[in-house]
Amino acid sequence: MNIEFMDALNELENQRGINKDIMIDAIDAALTAAYKRSFGDAQNVRVTISRDTGDIHIYSLLQIVDEVEDSATQISYEESKLANPKLLVGDVLEREVKTSSFGRIAAQTAKQVVVQRIREAERNMVFDEFAEKKDEVITGIVNRIERGMVYITIGRTEASLPLQEQMRNEKFYPNDRVKVYLTDVRHTGKGPQVMVSRSHPGLVKRLFEMEVPEIQDGVVEIKSISREAGSRTKMAVSSRDANVDPVGACVGQRGMRVERVVDELKGEKIDIVPWDNDPVEYIAAALSPAKVSMVQINDAERMARVIVPDNQLSLAIGRDGQNARLAARLTGWKIDIKSQSQIMAAASRAAQDDEFLDDEEE
Repeated sequence: MNIEFMDALNELENQRGINKDIMIDAIDAALTAAYKRSFGDAQNVRVTISRDTGDIHIYSLLQIVDEVEDSATQISYEESKLANPKLLVGDVLEREVKTSSFGRIAAQTAKQVVVQRIREAERNMVFDEFAEKKDEVITGIVNRIERGMVYITIGRTEASLPLQEQMRNEKFYPNDRVKVYLTDVRHTGKGPQVMVSRSHPGLVKRLFEMEVPEIQDGVVEIKSISREAGSRTKMAVSSRDANVDPVGACVGQRGMRVERVVDELKGEKIDIVPWDNDPVEYIAAALSPAKVSMVQINDAERMARVIVPDNQLSLAIGRDGQNARLAARLTGWKIDIKSQSQIMAAASRAAQDDEFLDDEEE
């Protein structure tokens, strides 16, 4: 190795981001492996590489003994005095070995180890980079679609977007630019596997954090999110400043902030409601856009009976029960929705039953 090779390592460090010391350590290990392959695994060896000039020196380590039993690891005291008369029995003599004596097979071994170490370093760099970005939104470009799995190029790696993590109203095409939520980074035999999602509630949260300065500053807080990706999301927000309306901050002037999030989610409807410590108020708000007449709660079972006007019943329940389902997930309460006429009819039946029992007693 020489100064030109060190320049090549510096260039590789700049282009691929691999620390030069990691590559030099890889070369150190490669030369050690090459030496042992050429002269036997029993050999003890020390490799030194200059970080400045790239000069390499390899030393065979031989223990000084009175009688040699293993010439690969030992040297007699008499012979060691020719190299260094100051050493005594029990000391270790370092004898420099010329790398030119390794031969073709040893050089090939060295090359394989270097390539393997560099590949491992790149994999570890990718893993560390994306592990730090877990639960964040990142932007990538669709590379290909295979059997429902979408592969997205992000920087120097490729992320996987499984079918179950996609929005049902969304289709992908090669070269599409897309924002995704990083859910996991896994070690595999082929390197790090980056898993992303478009259906995770965290995507909605991060998109609002990007759009709403009050959330970034900590004035407005997202307390809870429930989502059916591609269809509807409910998000509860609160404010630490009495002068700041949390819902208005998220909606933005003329609805511009929420519209940008809706556009990113391909038209997914988003209900933003005020969070409240009082479950009665919170549950009533969670059923928005329906108007609620009364909320009766059972703390022991975390059950809420909600009474709505007759013309609000279908809106409160939602198509296929979606609005009620999302409200229940948002608040953490079981919700039973009844119309006013249903309650009155039930009360009338109960009154008739009581009257019938009274007649029987008489």
